[in-house]
Amino acid sequence: MVKVEINGTQHDLSDDLPDTSVDVLRDRLGLTGTKLVCGAGVCGACTVQLDGAPVVSCLLPAAALDGRSVTTVEGIGAGHPVSRAFVAHAALQCGFCTPGFVVEAAAFHDEWRARHGTTRPGRAEIAAALAGHLCRCGAYQEIYDAVAAACAGEHDAEPDPGVAPPRVEAPDKVTGRARYTVDVRLPGQLEGIIVRSAHPHARVTGIDIAAARSMDGVRAVERLLDTDDPDVRYVGQEIAAIAAVDRGTAHAAAGAVAVSYEPRPASIDAGAARLPDAAPVFAKKRKPLNAAEGVMMPTPWKERNLRGPVGSFSDSARTARKAVARAREAGDPLLVEAVFRTSAQLHTAFEPHAAVADWTDDGLTVYVSTQAVAHVAAEIADRFGLKPDRVRVIAEHVGGAFGAKLSLSPEIVAAVVLSRAAKAPVRVELDRLEELSVTGHRPAAEIEVALLPGADGSLDTLSMIATADAGIAVGSTVAAFARLMYPARAKELVDFDVVTNTSPGVPFRGPGGPLTAFALEQAVDMAAGRLGVDPIALRQRWDPDPLRQRLYRWAAALPAWRDRADPGTGRIRRGVGVAAANWFYWWQSGCEVELALSAEGHLVVSTAVQDMGTGSRTVLARTVAAEFGVPVGTVQVRLGDSRLPTGPISGGSRTTATLVPATRQAARRMKTALAERAGLRDARAGVDGITHSGGLLSWADALRVVTEVVTGAGSAAVRVTAGRPADDAATARSARRAFDGGGALGVGMSLILRTTSSLRTGRGYTGSVYVAEVEVDTRLGRVRVPAMHCGIAAGRLAAPELAAAQAHGGVIQGVGYALYEHRELDPHTGRVLSAGLEDYRIPGIADVPDITLHFDEDGFDHVPGGGVGIGEISTIPVAAAIANAVHAATGIRPDRLPIRPDLICGVL
Repeated sequence: MVKVEINGTQHDLSDDLPDTSVDVLRDRLGLTGTKLVCGAGVCGACTVQLDGAPVVSCLLPAAALDGRSVTTVEGIGAGHPVSRAFVAHAALQCGFCTPGFVVEAAAFHDEWRARHGTTRPGRAEIAAALAGHLCRCGAYQEIYDAVAAACAGEHDAEPDPGVAPPRVEAPDKVTGRARYTVDVRLPGQLEGIIVRSAHPHARVTGIDIAAARSMDGVRAVERLLDTDDPDVRYVGQEIAAIAAVDRGTAHAAAGAVAVSYEPRPASIDAGAARLPDAAPVFAKKRKPLNAAEGVMMPTPWKERNLRGPVGSFSDSARTARKAVARAREAGDPLLVEAVFRTSAQLHTAFEPHAAVADWTDDGLTVYVSTQAVAHVAAEIADRFGLKPDRVRVIAEHVGGAFGAKLSLSPEIVAAVVLSRAAKAPVRVELDRLEELSVTGHRPAAEIEVALLPGADGSLDTLSMIATADAGIAVGSTVAAFARLMYPARAKELVDFDVVTNTSPGVPFRGPGGPLTAFALEQAVDMAAGRLGVDPIALRQRWDPDPLRQRLYRWAAALPAWRDRADPGTGRIRRGVGVAAANWFYWWQSGCEVELALSAEGHLVVSTAVQDMGTGSRTVLARTVAAEFGVPVGTVQVRLGDSRLPTGPISGGSRTTATLVPATRQAARRMKTALAERAGLRDARAGVDGITHSGGLLSWADALRVVTEVVTGAGSAAVRVTAGRPADDAATARSARRAFDGGGALGVGMSLILRTTSSLRTGRGYTGSVYVAEVEVDTRLGRVRVPAMHCGIAAGRLAAPELAAAQAHGGVIQGVGYALYEHRELDPHTGRVLSAGLEDYRIPGIADVPDITLHFDEDGFDHVPGGGVGIGEISTIPVAAAIANAVHAATGIRPDRLPIRPDLICGVL
């Protein structure tokens, strides 16, 4: 018997405990605020206080709890100054890592206050205290601010109950009350796991599940491998799924499944896969998966493993090829030619891919960690032949995604087939090894770029040929995006996909954009050097985009750029670099927002969108509150349920640009309905309230009056629904034309998206211009980014604090892409060797630069609400700006990502 005090309550726990304390807390006691992420003591999400000292519960044996006192995030509670500070400073995004930060920060706060009173700690002290914690969303800047403010005594008092927090769901996430898919526990719920391929390429000739099915505690064993295609093409591909009474039993049963293989030659390395004698990944009938967000267009295969070329977004490609060839032959000193290589970047959201399926006679309910609630519900119905109204998908809170949770993924399928077979709820939750191995990645690429300025200094010719490696998937777009930035007389833009026997890539925050920028923006800097022109001045000359023109002027005036000095010759060399980026203004058609008046007189806004920490709840609440002049805290938000009106996918920076206009339209309809139901003579809906023969009734008072009228008459509640209205045509005509003046890229991409995902392309681009400051340790080869200056143009901000958080997160993920993140594969099997967060490094709190943000909010007046998305544009130029800064500091041109120490030490 283990006796332990947890959050002030004594518990007597039986001897048959799980191995680790995190499982005791989560599974035995239901304290799901403590999160399991890495299982190796690296990320800090499972931190608790043991006798007052922070420890990671994933490494704490359950037996070690005997006679101890444990405090979890639930025990810290909402009243601790740190909890209040995290809420007030919106020091979180998806919130999955937040409880661990709060527990550790509370201990730091208590000790700091005991020693230093209300002296404010510096970034170094806070970073040292929280060094054992990671946040994949990148909320570090806000965490710094929150912890410093709490230690300074700024949150000792109760907050004003009339002031809503910047992020409406923050109190639930900070206290551990927020429920994610991995926290769902239904009566009779079983645990499911997936049996995966041990071979990179083989034909499966038999799957013997008899021994597994006969084991005690096993409730279902189901085949997942496609019977029409019995080949496995990467280590980890799904073969079968098992449901059992607990995870240990399921793993034991997985070991009893006998899979018979006929191994086949595999192509692991992208370079080797392109050789004429390479082992074919697919037979003559190719079935690659789609690595892009749009439809996979028919494209020829140049060689057995090489798909392409896709060059339809070129402009005078033959002219471009000839110009480059002539310049090369003549030794033209202005010709820039380079080859850049990028590594795969793993999403590794902290809530893993997970699903809980409950198939009953009444229908199918699936709890899913997804960024596409309504879309996944439709895919499930189609996959299993169910009527749409028989499928319900729920995602109350989502612990990150970044593009990896856009569709019906294998863990969802496994949970559904197991629940159907077992006639019980089944949870399938991937572990961190699976998350890092098989759930998707930003594809790697090799990018050949050639750039030729004209004699007058204009951009004459641009050539980019990109070959992407997305494993067994295709459809990556890199070179095509080079059409968007700098007009040229001739452009050759060609994309290839090389398929390999590795797991499939999927979209990741700006898909091919960071790769394009890494190559193109370095080439522009190289051209500036050849021309003897300031890099920002050259971009101003070549880039006609009016929004970026304003950002260039802002960047050129920065002291960091204006006063940049010679890097010197010492061990530490400093450099400053610039990069610009372009992204789309997108929104999603077919979406609706419902607005209702509750019996208590509150406005309730509903739509089947999901909140991954991007702030959908807050944007909806703030938009409604602003329209009616009521406190944000009085607006109730319902989302994350596919039975609500269809909402947008959270991807492609479409969410805010879809939700805000639709919500504003619903508000207008609600105002009209309220005027009709108020029972006032000559009532008309106005901006500030209902005008009538007796005067003006404010909207806040109108809500109360109509509630009384409806309640007294026993009539139906007031409820309206609205879709997203079209942009203002007159304003749009005077706005910048989208897609290179209506060129091939815009026309082609608009058609692709319109026929598949209902994604619409609006007029105008978003843009960004970043200036990076770096310090390079030439002895150790380490690159540090002390500061990043970020100019972003995406229109008016619906929620400025959340927009800043999104931009901070984009910068931090870009820093990781530039300097740290590298997926290591076994060259013989393709097995992922960087299989944990101790090996696959993402930025920690001490890696965060001092980030300054400048938002240009003009340029989208034709959009209802005046703003569009910033999720992609905020991360695209980061790696390129850092690379250009490294070159400025060292003279070394970084030609691959990440920029590893051997690149520096190998040259200097």
